[in-house]
Amino acid sequence: MNIGDKAPELLGIDQDGKEIKLSDYAGRKLILYFYPKDNTSGCTAEACSLRDYASELAAKGYAVVGVSSDSEASHRKFIEKNSLPFPLIADTDQRLQKEMGVWGEKSMYGRKYMGTLRTTFIIGPDGTIERIFTPKEIKTKIHAEQILA
Repeated sequence: MNIGDKAPELLGIDQDGKEIKLSDYAGRKLILYFYPKDNTSGCTAEACSLRDYASELAAKGYAVVGVSSDSEASHRKFIEKNSLPFPLIADTDQRLQKEMGVWGEKSMYGRKYMGTLRTTFIIGPDGTIERIFTPKEIKTKIHAEQILA
């Protein structure tokens, strides 16, 4: 996906088994952020940054939705543990990640594997992608501030 592309209508199923669609956010800006794994240090820092700035983001017209390959149960625990005020999509089959182009080859300690490339899409009120934060750009501890800047 690139800037100017229309985001997919069906985003996925959240932590409560509810279907999340792009049209649920029509007329608002959507922060659709993809992260590798619940309860890891970087992913927790990123989620908490977005939580801590939730009122500032809402004041600017943003809604937030997170996406990872974790299960609904894992997402529920992650939300409860960190008091997250936004839904998390359980993209267990990586359908949305592949569609958005954020499922790719990663490397750790010389070992190559497939995984989620930490990426944030800012989607405009009309459903088109306005901005993309790539893995190299995202600073997890201050990600909300990066978006607001």
